[in-house]
Amino acid sequence: MTADQFHAETRPDAAVIRAARSQYPKMRERDLARSLGISEAELVAGFVGHGTCRIDPRFEDLFDGLKKVGTVMALTRNESAVHEKIGPFEKFVNGKRAALMLGEHIDTRMFPANWIYGFAVDKHEGQDVRRSLQFFDAHGDAVQKIHARPETDMAAWDDLVAALLSADQTPDWLPEVTPAKPFSRKVPADGAQTELRNRWQAMSDPHQFHGLLKDLDLDRVSAFELAGESWAWPLDKGAVPALLRHAASEAIPIMCFVGNRGCIQIHSGQVETVMTKGPWINVMDPTFHLHLRTDQIHEVWAVRKPADVGHVTSVEAYASDGQQIISFFGVRGEGNAERADWRGLAENLPKLDRAINLGAAE
Repeated sequence: MTADQFHAETRPDAAVIRAARSQYPKMRERDLARSLGISEAELVAGFVGHGTCRIDPRFEDLFDGLKKVGTVMALTRNESAVHEKIGPFEKFVNGKRAALMLGEHIDTRMFPANWIYGFAVDKHEGQDVRRSLQFFDAHGDAVQKIHARPETDMAAWDDLVAALLSADQTPDWLPEVTPAKPFSRKVPADGAQTELRNRWQAMSDPHQFHGLLKDLDLDRVSAFELAGESWAWPLDKGAVPALLRHAASEAIPIMCFVGNRGCIQIHSGQVETVMTKGPWINVMDPTFHLHLRTDQIHEVWAVRKPADVGHVTSVEAYASDGQQIISFFGVRGEGNAERADWRGLAENLPKLDRAINLGAAE
């Protein structure tokens, strides 16, 4: 029986999910869930009572407990990029709309409303047991996974799981996930270009860009197309691998952002080991791993935004629907100018060799 034969018009029950996993023990969870026509959260829930238990994603308790377990691997991904950071959870800053985890190794921006389902997973692989905490949004997509490491304090881990344990551990229960609304580009309103350019130039902090987009009801790529080449210009699709290789060879510290609906995870520092395997470009450093599907990159943009000192430059990659896959900045402390080596790298990446309608003349 092939994995595709498990797929049916009706949702498979937990027993079928477990049978599929038994037959395909090495298939990645995301791929197995897709072959079954279910979300990854439903796949994981199929093992409640079979090495998995439900936990409540209460941020204060979760992150207070994680500070006590020591070194872990935090994984945040989207459809095209996987971002892994190895180290301890350090300073947690809670908030109703957004929360922060700040630290030398694990640095995230989290959106609590999208942390809906939580599971503590013990996955047996021969004589080994891989332990993780996994969190999913209302659509069943992973927002973050936290994996135990050999250095992890497993007694503190067990205490954390016990503290978060959900009252309902009913076996064979599957969550009722809702389909995600597809991301789509937005049509700019009349006059949007002039207002966008005026407000863009008036920014004093790159974080103001989000509010600008919201006010003008624009997606990021549409804003780039309207901004003009003094602020944003398209790059060749090979710009991201070139960026990583050049940053590694020149020891230029970078910031690398990968996010989804519930979490944005950030690496700040140098990258050293950059490798290609098939469509993937990978960073495999001691405390940072990145896996990026270059064949799913549809557009790449270099972008300038005004900052407290001068401007900052980013390189951002997007999927065919306009959804952001990954973005890069130079490492910069508040109150400092952007590093010249990062700016030079970004500004000298290969531009896209095609004409693009940028509206009014520059």
